[in-house]
Amino acid sequence: MECRQVQNKRNCNCSYEPCNRKGVCCDCVRYHLRSRQLPACFFPDDVERTYDRSFEKFTELVQRGKV
Repeated sequence: MECRQVQNKRNCNCSYEPCNRKGVCCDCVRYHLRSRQLPACFFPDDVERTYDRSFEKFTELVQRGKV
């Protein structure tokens, strides 16, 4: 499968500027899953900026109806 990095970057809300995985979703997902996290795009912008991308934080947001 061909990577659509340019197109993916348009929808990427990751605020970590030196990230070299922006737009390469498969690498991003793999990286975050190793740390029991989800990528930035799973979170609203205000939560993403806290860098708490844990499964627990995502679960909390789902329970509160925020995602």
